[in-house]
Amino acid sequence: MKHKPTSLDIAHLAGVSQSTVSRALNDSPLVNIETRRKVQEIASQLNYQVDKNASNLRRQRSNTIALLLFEDPTSDDSLVNPFFLAMLGSITRACAAKGYDLLVSFQDLDSNWQALYEDSHKADGLILLGYGDYRSYAGKLTQLRQQNTHVMRWGAPVEMSPGISIGCDNVSGGQSITAHLLSHGYKRFTFIGDIGDKAPEFQGRYEGFVSTLPSEASHTQLAAISTQDAGASAATQLLNAGSLPDAIVCAADIIAVGVLKTLNDAGISVPGDVAVVGFDNIQVAALTTPTLTTVQQNTSQAGEMLVENLLLAINNQPTRDHLLPATLIVRQSCGCR
Repeated sequence: MKHKPTSLDIAHLAGVSQSTVSRALNDSPLVNIETRRKVQEIASQLNYQVDKNASNLRRQRSNTIALLLFEDPTSDDSLVNPFFLAMLGSITRACAAKGYDLLVSFQDLDSNWQALYEDSHKADGLILLGYGDYRSYAGKLTQLRQQNTHVMRWGAPVEMSPGISIGCDNVSGGQSITAHLLSHGYKRFTFIGDIGDKAPEFQGRYEGFVSTLPSEASHTQLAAISTQDAGASAATQLLNAGSLPDAIVCAADIIAVGVLKTLNDAGISVPGDVAVVGFDNIQVAALTTPTLTTVQQNTSQAGEMLVENLLLAINNQPTRDHLLPATLIVRQSCGCR
């Protein structure tokens, strides 16, 4: 074949239509896997290269996904929760594997971000990370749905919040880490984390925690946002109260980091005097003193599912909410090893 190969050539050799070739080369589930494999093998043999610019122009596609990050208060200049840094890497790899570019942007919840991307063809769809207080932008999500904008968000499925979400089974995670502590004889607990409507993920973890406690166990709760400083402040409150619980259950690892530092500075032994556990399994959890028992959210799988489900929506395929399993990671901070 002397001329530059085209999709028509592939269609002829594969015995399928040109539109089927296009779908197969884009891994569309509308084409059965055997036909997809056959078309892709022929395309490889012919050294066929998709003209992305022409393809995108025909489909009015940018071949770009926009990732919108909400700024968090942090102890460094990143303003990104460490948990979302891990997921950012996973999303980037998943986009690259699908042949998509990723546009990463910080957005102020008060800005008009819902009108900036898909409508202007900057991106074919949006992924939201760190947008925990769904009430504050539920109206914008509703507007996006009315505009048929494709949106996927990381977080707990919330009935009042429109759109599709990929999240962790926070209730199950809270149950598993509490059951683990109970099995090692802990009876008096303090839960540190905001459990109001602004924090549905923390709510789920608290629900799992409380639902697992037997009647003879006691617990208190202190509010804290997901920062090291908030954890330190809550630990200081416990120290000033003059009576520590048997175990402190933190709604996030970054809170637990602040708790551990404050207790260590005060000469309190962890886990000798009090056990401390977290949630997320961020990288620093394995580096604290002592190392932190926690619940792992699978950031690699989360990133892949966010991208895969957004691409399904972009291609007008059905999508639904997903809850990923939470995994208990036992380390030194609960004295259970």
